Amino acid sequence: IGKPIQKAGLHWKTPFIQRVNYFDRRILEWDGYPSEIPTKDKKFIWVDVTARWRIVDPLKFLQTMRHEANAQSRLDDIIDGITRDHVTRYEAPDIVRSSNRILELETKEEDITTEETFEKIEVGRDEITRRILEQASKIVSDYGIELVDVRIKRINYIESVQRRVFERMISERKRSAEKLRSEGQAFRAEIGGQKEKELKRIYSEAYRKAQ
Repeated sequence: IGKPIQKAGLHWKTPFIQRVNYFDRRILEWDGYPSEIPTKDKKFIWVDVTARWRIVDPLKFLQTMRHEANAQSRLDDIIDGITRDHVTRYEAPDIVRSSNRILELETKEEDITTEETFEKIEVGRDEITRRILEQASKIVSDYGIELVDVRIKRINYIESVQRRVFERMISERKRSAEKLRSEGQAFRAEIGGQKEKELKRIYSEAYRKAQ
């Protein structure tokens, strides 16, 4: 194995003795296969992960991976395995959401469904993704690879859980709608009372003037 060359220009090799191996210097993409993973709170979800990587040490890459197809296969094992480990450590809301902002908004609006519908997260999706990237980066560096980024592309509940979630969301929205209708009727009654009071005042004033 000769010396890796990463600069453009003319270079020479010994015919029949030296062989040239070409590797892409650009950022390459990796897409995992959607997999069904149980969360800490025993909810099964479909997780689809994607990543971006590049070759930073051609010699080490050649010695360990040989070519990009092997690297893609190795990334399948590494990233999918680490993702599964992390997802099983946290409850579903931590995997789905990145912040508690929705709770803050609901609290300001004094929504009756706040505590029942949304659970407070402790870590969040962004932090979990960062931890997956950090752990995977340490492993792939042994192969001359730099992991640029890892992202959870898509998360979905399995069909049975999804159905229960939708039913709960519909039930909570109906309760919220009923609360709004009740408030609207009370407001309507208040306006009606003010109208009647104002009409009586006007009639009284008109009668006084007529007299």
